Amino acid sequence: MSDGGISGIITGVKCNAVTSPPKPDMDASCKFWSCGEVRNCRNFAPLVAILAVLVSFSIGVAVAQETSSQQGVSAEIHGTVVDSAGKPVYKAVVRLEENGGSDIVMTTSSAGDFAFSGLQAGTYQVSAEKSGRRSRVVSVARLKQADQRNVDLVLDSNASPSLSDESMAFADKPNFTVAGITDWTAVGGHGSDSSLRTSEALARETTSLKPDSPGSGLSGSAAAASGTEIKLRAALAAAPGSFEANHRLGEFCLKKGSYREAIAPLEAAYKIDPANYSNEYDLLLAYKEAGNFTKAREHIQKLLAHRENADLRRVSGDLDEEMGDLLEAEHEYEQSVRLDPSEQNYFAWGSELLMHRAVWPAAEVFRKGTEAHPKSARMLAALGAALFASALYDEAALRLCDASDLNPADPAPYVFLGRIDMAAPAPLTCVDQRLMRFVQEHPGDARANYYYAMAIWKRQKQPENSQDMQQVERLLTKAITDDPKYGEAYLQLGNLYAGEHNSEKAISFYTKAIGVNPQLGEAHYRLGVAYERVGESSKAKEEFQLHDDIEKAQAAAVDRQRQEVKQFLVVLQGKPTIP
Repeated sequence: MSDGGISGIITGVKCNAVTSPPKPDMDASCKFWSCGEVRNCRNFAPLVAILAVLVSFSIGVAVAQETSSQQGVSAEIHGTVVDSAGKPVYKAVVRLEENGGSDIVMTTSSAGDFAFSGLQAGTYQVSAEKSGRRSRVVSVARLKQADQRNVDLVLDSNASPSLSDESMAFADKPNFTVAGITDWTAVGGHGSDSSLRTSEALARETTSLKPDSPGSGLSGSAAAASGTEIKLRAALAAAPGSFEANHRLGEFCLKKGSYREAIAPLEAAYKIDPANYSNEYDLLLAYKEAGNFTKAREHIQKLLAHRENADLRRVSGDLDEEMGDLLEAEHEYEQSVRLDPSEQNYFAWGSELLMHRAVWPAAEVFRKGTEAHPKSARMLAALGAALFASALYDEAALRLCDASDLNPADPAPYVFLGRIDMAAPAPLTCVDQRLMRFVQEHPGDARANYYYAMAIWKRQKQPENSQDMQQVERLLTKAITDDPKYGEAYLQLGNLYAGEHNSEKAISFYTKAIGVNPQLGEAHYRLGVAYERVGESSKAKEEFQLHDDIEKAQAAAVDRQRQEVKQFLVVLQGKPTIP
């Protein structure tokens, strides 16, 4: 209420104040105007009564507005998650469950803090977990409007690691839990050292398999892309303070792969509009790809504080992997699948498991991924790699054959297929036909000719079929013609001629193999054998020594590489922990 006046609503007309006193000659048919004047009133008594009603009405409205304002203030539950030593826990998953309602999930900040705001009155349960450790469930009863409740949670380091019922977006609950990590000093692999090294190499290469339909990227010619960039830079020069101009140039540079160039305009756009999700997401990707993982993580944390998002979880897993927080990376990839069982999210999770030698869980994830995305060739190829690492050689070959059938023009499944066929202890099913198609699809690819030649040779029995061996020779010769630096093809040609007791040709091709790849240990050994056959014992001895030195150096390098790999410790349902 203002001094000397009233506020209210009268017959649909808003009156801010009454500024003119009524006169005795005013009649009873008063009209109230928005300016507060009273005109044409001949009787003052009715006006007094009306004013009294107005005062009462205005007070009631004010009280009602104040009450409504108080009721509109939502409640909040906040707190901190710490470990058993009292240290804040970063990226712990905090779950808020409302009686009779849905769950809300968020992660803690670097200080271990969390806050659920905008809550309605009710009763809630709050709990936290990270890497198999869980807190007790805390009940927040009778939360009222405008309440601010503090809940501190302690993760129990002795809690048994387990997966929640909703931890995977599978039709079935998974039958494994990643319980920890260990150095891979005692390899728990399968088969010979050749198959083991092959499985290790394929695990590393699986992560680089590309989807059949790549996401957004620059299309058109290089000239068109260059023209677009010139226009975008001109637009930014004309309006350096424009959010749109900065964001569009940064987005262009990001898609082009110029990650460091993308950072400056995306940072400028972020300063102009820090609430724009698309720009901040592009910015954190630019930081990540440029190697600034700390900055990228800061933006991931900020975005996750406001929304639960599968893409953010997957990228967060990438950052955790880069920064060595491997258990958290595995958890983030799993969360991304739970939120969105997309092909990309399944593939990222399975690749993480395979990379850290959890080969059986990786095979399970890739198998589920192929069921959800049966047209994904790279998912099938990854499943083949995981099955091969599990010593399921024939099934691995079948899945790789399926992958090559889905996209016959993609060389990756054929290359995987050729490599496992060479490393497997016996010839594999379905390989010959697919590798022949590899040659037909890519006649100028040295690998196609090489792997098809080796597949034919592997299936030969003594005495070898001369017609088939002539085909092997033609294919290997084509391989070195297409790629004159293909050392393995020279080596195999040397072996072919050595088998025919043609020592002169064998020595020539072994020497060429060593010339293009001096670290090809087997070529030195075979050359030594060939020299012995022709009576050059001193040269043979020199080659044997080189072979031994190379083998020792390579074995030491493999051991170092294996020690650097952090292997997941996996608990299978109803079974003990396995490396």
